[in-house]
Amino acid sequence: MPRGWPLVIIIILALLLFAAPKLPAMARNLGQSMRILKSEVKQMRTEDDDKPSSSSSRTDAVEGTVVDHDQPRSTGEKSSRPEADGTGKSK
Repeated sequence: MPRGWPLVIIIILALLLFAAPKLPAMARNLGQSMRILKSEVKQMRTEDDDKPSSSSSRTDAVEGTVVDHDQPRSTGEKSSRPEADGTGKSK
């Protein structure tokens, strides 16, 4: 008999003795998780089938401005952020 089998049997018995009341709930949660995973994979496959296979579908440009928070404002406007001097008060 292989050496690991007695340890495996002891672990299974301990789980059955101490976790027996929780086993039905654990099995139910595992089943729900498997159903959710299966439906998500199926949905992803159908979405992939619906999309065109050309790579030109991701050419939409996004407009925006780059904001550098480390630079002081040159227009004379006050910053709404408090200064980081450790007091927590604005100057």
